[in-house]
Amino acid sequence: MDQLDAAFTALADPTRRAIVTRLARGDATVNELAAPFDMTLPAISKHLKVLERCGLISRTRRAQFRPCHLERQALDAAMSWIEENRRIWAQRFDKLDAHLRDIQGAPAPEETAPHGTSRPPETAPGGAPPPSGSGSPGGTSLSGGASSGRERNEP
Repeated sequence: MDQLDAAFTALADPTRRAIVTRLARGDATVNELAAPFDMTLPAISKHLKVLERCGLISRTRRAQFRPCHLERQALDAAMSWIEENRRIWAQRFDKLDAHLRDIQGAPAPEETAPHGTSRPPETAPGGAPPPSGSGSPGGTSLSGGASSGRERNEP
């Protein structure tokens, strides 16, 4: 498992995320990290070992204390991956939006009429105008525009 996979695996656990959040404010001992949790110290130590193995935290020795320290570069690597993929997906969604506008014949967002002004009539898929008088507001019916005798009040 590479470093990035290990970091995301470690951060999948809410207890470990809370520990990382606490360490973002500064170094802390195991007892300080364990205080807000209803867990034994050995359970907290297991969480810390997972975070340490994936490089998100390190432990140093100061006299009899072993404070935990957040290794920000490991978080930076995860954030870089997230930001890069966010950028890629935003571009893909923008392209999809443009494609859908093209096939639906809708104007681009910057071409839409300002609030309170009239807009051109909507068109149905394929560029045809919507059916008129189909029995429901907006010119469409639940039956897809086809009318049955049951919908009419004929004698």
